[in-house]
Amino acid sequence: MIREIKRDVQSGLVWLLGLLLLVVADGVWFARAIPTENPWTIGGAVVAFVILVFLLTGLFVVNPNEGKVLQLFGGYVGTVHTPGLKWANPFYTKRKISVRVRNFETSKMKVNDKRGTPIEIAAVVVWKVVDTAEALFEVDEFEDYIHVQSESAVRGMATNYPYDTYTDDETISLTGNLGEIAEQLQKEIQDRLEKAGIKVMEARISHLAYAPEIAGPMLQRQQASAIIAARQKIVEGAVGMVETALDMLSKQNIVHLDEERKAAMVSNLLVVLCSDRATQPVLNTGSLYT
Repeated sequence: MIREIKRDVQSGLVWLLGLLLLVVADGVWFARAIPTENPWTIGGAVVAFVILVFLLTGLFVVNPNEGKVLQLFGGYVGTVHTPGLKWANPFYTKRKISVRVRNFETSKMKVNDKRGTPIEIAAVVVWKVVDTAEALFEVDEFEDYIHVQSESAVRGMATNYPYDTYTDDETISLTGNLGEIAEQLQKEIQDRLEKAGIKVMEARISHLAYAPEIAGPMLQRQQASAIIAARQKIVEGAVGMVETALDMLSKQNIVHLDEERKAAMVSNLLVVLCSDRATQPVLNTGSLYT
């Protein structure tokens, strides 16, 4: 496995000024050699000019948050990260690679969750290159490698968890535990990209929905579950209010109720409190027993 080697090279500004002065001097030499018609002098000036131009090809620029990977006849020499104008051996090949933070969104994929329900899912992955040597030499086209492996990780994660939970149990679901799912997704992608010198800084689900062919029935199920949950809360609250009312009537001796009247009162209160429509008052001109 090839690891990154940080390499410092010489200042390009010093080399640029020096080589420009030598080019000017060589031009003066060539101009003076022409009247002499000496082939050796003229040839020497021409050869010197070619060498100076060749040395000028060793100049290169490194931008902030960028690395230049140096190779000599196919062998890895090192990576320059210090920004500025630099000079290195003209025989070195210099490949630019960005170490900025980048992100991409996977395509919307149709997969089956843990229960076999077809869903659509996509994710956003934030990443950066931390080892330029591994990114260039360990994998072929590391950006394509990142996209393929990230989509594979999203698919694998979606099949390990249900879309949601039908009850209030502690089962982790894609919709109910977004924080835990994001952490797990980041870990899964990082494990796959470790060999490519990539650091995954964040990964989160950007799109999650039922597949169109089952979206209607699933929406009805969600609505039914919501109605049942709401009714349960209403009944719990109504029972508590009835209990409180009976206790207050008993403690303050406002009225004495036998068991039958308590049952009638409980029935009436529950009807009023649990009804989904406004109740209509009924005036009772008799008694409970007539």
